[in-house]
Amino acid sequence: LTGAAAIYGNACKNGAQIAVDEINAEGGDIQFELNYQDDEGDAEKAVNAYNTLKDWGLQVLVGPVTTTPSIAVAAETANDNLFMMTPSASAPAVIESGDNVFQICFTDPNQGVASADYIAENKLGTKVGIIYDSSDAYSSGIYEKFKAEADAKGLEIVAAEAFTADNKSDLSTQVAKCQQAGADLVFLPIYYQEASQILIAANKSGYEPTFFGCDGMDGILTIEGFDTSLAEGLMLLTPFAADAQDEKTQAFVSAYKEAYGDTPNQFAADAYDVVYAIYQAAVAGGINGDMDASDVCDALKAQFTSMTFDGLTGDGMTWDASGAVSKAPKAVVIKDGAYAAM
Repeated sequence: LTGAAAIYGNACKNGAQIAVDEINAEGGDIQFELNYQDDEGDAEKAVNAYNTLKDWGLQVLVGPVTTTPSIAVAAETANDNLFMMTPSASAPAVIESGDNVFQICFTDPNQGVASADYIAENKLGTKVGIIYDSSDAYSSGIYEKFKAEADAKGLEIVAAEAFTADNKSDLSTQVAKCQQAGADLVFLPIYYQEASQILIAANKSGYEPTFFGCDGMDGILTIEGFDTSLAEGLMLLTPFAADAQDEKTQAFVSAYKEAYGDTPNQFAADAYDVVYAIYQAAVAGGINGDMDASDVCDALKAQFTSMTFDGLTGDGMTWDASGAVSKAPKAVVIKDGAYAAM
């Protein structure tokens, strides 16, 4: 809720709160009480937050939001046999702790494969450059799978330029290498802060390829002092577009704007879906608030590995025994300073 990833955490908190409020307003047999604690994106603080929630009476965990805290907390929940579903921690390692841990977001490898498939199928570029963070599990995990799938789909990778957490203050060299190699599409499996630097550097050198990112790109339009016109035409793989015209999306966007005065991003939609998926499973599984957390967990596991869920971030979602979700990827493009469904 504070720190570098707070844009994600607060969106998840808000999305989950809207879902809880809607469910409770229906007056059904299951009523939810939501308690959120700040982990500041830190593993140790996340475990402390988890223990605070356990003392409060936690029965089901929606979160954590980012990968490193989620890996730390997942191990704790596995020991306790407490059901955990993260809206947005996408590394495969998150769900490896135990059969009680689930994701509603794509895993990093799936994002890499889906991005390469989308670029190839829609003929978005012929010569592909990649700029990625080799020190980050999220970025390098997507890069490896993207590269393999790009090769399989006949995409020509003409440049693959890495940076690390220690040398990311100036990314103009990586941009120049892509430009010199003639890349007409640059794939950015990175977070929006670094992506904004790349767009600034490309603009300075008159380089205008198609830029294509993943879910970590969500947030680029909110950077203080960043000229968002530089992001015009940027595409990103994301499971949610706020301008989608279906009734479910429009109702959520309207409720979110009314409650928080802002347009929801995919993280808000992910958390909203987590709460509703848990609600569907709880109703179908005959779960109630008098059960202890371990019994709730066993009942939820049985439901999630056998049910289908339609949410904001995908229709026909299913989960395998590992806790990984299966759903169709979508893409958005930044058009007139806002996300538009492709």
